[in-house]
Formats: sequence, structure tokens, C-alpha cells
Amino acid sequence: MKLNNLIKLNKKKLRPGRGIGSGKGKTSGRGHKGQKSRSGVAIKSFEGGQMPLFRRLPKRGFKSFKRNNVAIINLSKIQSLFETKKNNLDKNIDLKILQNLKIISKKFDKLKILGTGEIKSKINLSTNYISKQAKEKIEKVGGKLTMLKN
Repeated sequence: MKLNNLIKLNKKKLRPGRGIGSGKGKTSGRGHKGQKSRSGVAIKSFEGGQMPLFRRLPKRGFKSFKRNNVAIINLSKIQSLFETKKNNLDKNIDLKILQNLKIISKKFDKLKILGTGEIKSKINLSTNYISKQAKEKIEKVGGKLTMLKN
């Protein structure tokens, strides 16, 4: 057993409200009257007149109500889907199919294709947005693009 533990064990717990001799009698160290002397009162975030922490810190961030929920997927990811023949893809890809395969979360409303990676398969894509690089790569392979209305 460590010495520190012994020191902690020998301390006597202060019990407020046990007579004058205890040093915490009568008002039990709460002073006289007032809000803080009553039970069940905690003045939250009050720091004695000092500017409270939540007002000292700067306001940050903004979440738009009209935020577009756009899912982003790269060509390399689409190619890997065709290579792992587990998925029964009939060379047509759109947002609904990707959501059913659980590649993209159901919270997204629109789809954007980016051009990272190579594509070797001929595919038919239905998408809302597409990068120039991705468009060139798909057309080079002989794939079809269908742009959906935004």
C-alpha cells in the first residue's frame, strides 16, 4: 500500500450542519439568506461577473438550410465495382443503384462524378454533375452520359 493512500484514508469528511463546534454549523458555510443559500440552486454559466466562456468565444460556422446533398464518387470506385463481379451491374449506373448497393448513403439527393482513376468498362451513367476530366475519360472508352436536371 502506498503512503499516499494512507494519507487519504486518515482524512475525516466534513459534515455540514452538525453544530457550532464542527466549523460548519448553523448556516453550513452558505452564508446568510440569498439565492445561493437555498437548496437546489445552481447559477449555471455565471462566473462572478466575469464575461462567461460561451460569450468570450467567437461564433463559428454556418449550416445552410438550402444545402445541396451531393454524393461524390470517383471513376476508380466505379471501375472497382465492375471488377468485383459480386454486384450484378448491367453497365447502367445512377444514384438509386449506388444507394441500393450501399456504396452511397441514402441521405444524398444528387450525384457527382469525379475523374480520379481510370475506367476500362463501357458504362451508361446518369448523373447530376460531372467533372470535365471524368466526362472525357468516359467518352474515350465509349460510355454514355445522361445528365439529369438539377
